[in-house]
Amino acid sequence: MNKVVEKAADAVKDIPNNSTLMLGGFGLCGIPENCIGALVEKGITGLTCISNNAGVDDFGLGMLLQTRQIKKMIASYVGENDEFERQMLSGELEVDLVPQGSLAERIRAGGAGIPAFFTPTGYGTEIAEGKEMRAFDGVPHILEHAFDADYAIVKAWKGDTEGNLIYKATARNFNPMMAMAGKITIAEVEELVPAGGLDPNQIHTPGIFVQRIFQGTNYEKRIEQRTTRPKTADN
Repeated sequence: MNKVVEKAADAVKDIPNNSTLMLGGFGLCGIPENCIGALVEKGITGLTCISNNAGVDDFGLGMLLQTRQIKKMIASYVGENDEFERQMLSGELEVDLVPQGSLAERIRAGGAGIPAFFTPTGYGTEIAEGKEMRAFDGVPHILEHAFDADYAIVKAWKGDTEGNLIYKATARNFNPMMAMAGKITIAEVEELVPAGGLDPNQIHTPGIFVQRIFQGTNYEKRIEQRTTRPKTADN
């Protein structure tokens, strides 16, 4: 099976309207920038996007929000995106806010073939409304279901032509578990090497989970929040 495609547009060309997508990354770190840009250009609509956060107004998933291509957003943190806030408050965008640990476990469970699990997180809050509850050792838990995504789109530091992936630093937060959970997994990498070019002991995602891979271009190293101190005589 030839997994290598030339560019992002080729990797996402058959993703239809109304698809459910997992998109890796944490903040603006490790996000599949090239694929997001290709989805914007493709113009598909009605997307349900599962991601830790929704990017910022002009970058990451914020670009898909600007073009109204996302129908529903499932995330744990959305505080850096004004357009997201506007669409949510106006009722244009359906939003499912999930505790970060539950979000991670629902993704991991999907990749592990576990249909559902019980967790105490969210009990007694709006998150628990309409969900089954059971007590374990006297502690109430709520039932959470694994995510089912048509496509998982991830970003890795290095990959080989067989789809084996290595992530760097914070990019390991959600990308590895999403790569296991999509029906079809698309990986963009900063560096693509021939099969055998990666140290097997360093691989985070085995190639069996990846169906398409390409070397991305023009990656930005953005800082989501920059905090500085006023200049003084001492600095």
